Amino acid sequence: MKVIPFVHEGLGNSSYLVGLEGGDALIVDPDRTVDRYLADAEARGWRITSVLETHLHADFVSGAHEFAARLGATLLLPEGAGSRLPHRPVAPATRVALGGAEVEAIGSPGHTPEHLSYVLRAGAGPPMLFSGGSLIVGGAARTDLIAPAMTEQLSRAQFRTLKTAFAALPDETVLYPTHGGGSFCSAGGGGQRTSTLGAERVHNPLLAFDDETEFARWFPTTFPSTPAYYFRMRAINQAGARLRSDLLPPPLLAPSDFAAASHDATVIDLRPPAAYMAAHVPGSLSIALRDVYAVWLGWLVPADATLLFVAGDEPIGRALDESLLVGYERFAGVLDGGVRAWEAAGLPIARTRLADARSVRKALSDGAIALDVREPDEYRVGHLAEAVHIPLGDLVMRSREVMRDRPVVAYCGHGERSATAVSLLERAGVESVSSLDGGIEAWAAAGYRVAV
Repeated sequence: MKVIPFVHEGLGNSSYLVGLEGGDALIVDPDRTVDRYLADAEARGWRITSVLETHLHADFVSGAHEFAARLGATLLLPEGAGSRLPHRPVAPATRVALGGAEVEAIGSPGHTPEHLSYVLRAGAGPPMLFSGGSLIVGGAARTDLIAPAMTEQLSRAQFRTLKTAFAALPDETVLYPTHGGGSFCSAGGGGQRTSTLGAERVHNPLLAFDDETEFARWFPTTFPSTPAYYFRMRAINQAGARLRSDLLPPPLLAPSDFAAASHDATVIDLRPPAAYMAAHVPGSLSIALRDVYAVWLGWLVPADATLLFVAGDEPIGRALDESLLVGYERFAGVLDGGVRAWEAAGLPIARTRLADARSVRKALSDGAIALDVREPDEYRVGHLAEAVHIPLGDLVMRSREVMRDRPVVAYCGHGERSATAVSLLERAGVESVSSLDGGIEAWAAAGYRVAV
């Protein structure tokens, strides 16, 4: 068997295309951007006949429905997932023969109640364990995404999964997790995406715990913030997302038509922060089209929002793929000619100051407020003295906490999140706001003090 990983760096997730005998292939935990899998399979002469899901995903819309509709692929889904798609429900200990390989399902609850892991065996090679979020490199996936009342129960289940679920598998078993470093679904994990059970038995700190109660008390304290959209993904994946063929692409809109449409839509500016700051459509939300675009879109924009896009050199097709990945399907249009055409049409333009570290230092000494929009773990490592700390994901709900009678300087690690923060504050009516160019890294590089 040959395993081809597909990594989404922004989500911190991997999915896997596995070549089987006779040109058949299966895919594990695919996301909604199915064309990339299909292109790779076609180039290799493979036919994707089966889709395996380890659990109902909370951080992206699954591609299972799309594969079934386009290819007639069989969906093998955990029996406890409550999926309403036509599928083959899989129970723990089920064994399935696929293309010369045997797939064994192992019950591995914790990250979700229905979670399964799949062991693939073929020929004389080592077993392959597709572990979803039940075991990742250096950690395991979080257990608080179902309901607060279930977190302790699921954490205890996760402890038992780590202790017993894979105990019969040999050290040479190759580990292919879905979640990994950079995923808001994960606790622990580094840069590596794959491992072996032997390496995890030696190095994974979660496997060193012997007390279930201690683990269940400690493990939830390690979780990162929870993006708001996570709590609506399970329902979408149970029902099956709409097919791509049923969705209309956004039209190009002349500036006047775009302006009219913006009254009932959210305008997303996809350009880099510097371009946004230099000139932007008033009221637009800056979310630069980079790896983590989908996370911030899902976190900050209401689920039922209609989207309009302002693009520069960014490929609009990628923005649509990433938006669909977190459940947005209502696209009203793209500004034809971009901000330059908007300004040429005589429509109002907003501009925001992108300030260097020296200018920010002076502004703070003159009474400005520093607003740190990074995550709590980043803030604890070091921050500007007396900075107000509101993580970006909380800023929509907490914007009233930002003082309106003094200038505000937002900052993050590099400058992307602070540009988004600036746009949110402008939408909330904060008049004097700027962004620290280069973030706290630029501040420290200028030799200015970082408080801890």
